[in-house]
Amino acid sequence: MAATLAAGCSTDTIVGQATVAADSFAPSADNHDPSLQISGVVVTEIKPGQPHVLPTQRVAYPSIPPVGGPHDSQWAACTGVVYSKALRSENAVHSLEHGAVWIAYNPAKVSPQDQATLSAKVTDRQYTLMSPIPDMEHPISLQSWGHQLTLDSATDERIDQFIVALRENPYTTPEVGATCSSPLFDRNDPPPYDPTPAGPDAVPMDGAR
Repeated sequence: MAATLAAGCSTDTIVGQATVAADSFAPSADNHDPSLQISGVVVTEIKPGQPHVLPTQRVAYPSIPPVGGPHDSQWAACTGVVYSKALRSENAVHSLEHGAVWIAYNPAKVSPQDQATLSAKVTDRQYTLMSPIPDMEHPISLQSWGHQLTLDSATDERIDQFIVALRENPYTTPEVGATCSSPLFDRNDPPPYDPTPAGPDAVPMDGAR
């Protein structure tokens, strides 16, 4: 795992769901991964084509929230869904494989007002999802496939930069064009997050059984 750090952009007035400054972080043929310019982003190399696990299986993810690896065959709906309950990690990781950005937050460390600020960045926005993770180390954590950014503030300009850089990024998304619609996934009562250690029977990150 290697952290890539660079200077951020200056604060700008929020326009819609992103800032004017964040627009400059859009990926292009000349700049496949603009998130490398965002201070604090940690990039982990995770190979595409990761195996699926059963709904009863867990994966030995090295971090919570995870940023990739083996995952459930059913992805969490990521059509701008704000979940009120913590999600099973294996479902959320599949959403990342499709190009989604996942905003996770610790409800004990993020006020209702700041939760609403985060929610406004996700609601009805394709290829995004948001959910709480109780007892998460950092107040806020953003994930895309192989990328993570932890934050203390819901008004940090890097949130918009991260979303613009990595949401549906065709150069970093393993399954470009895969849908975020998931009609069979229960948005109101999703498979629950398990806070206990994965245990010796967990599927390893290399997918070996």
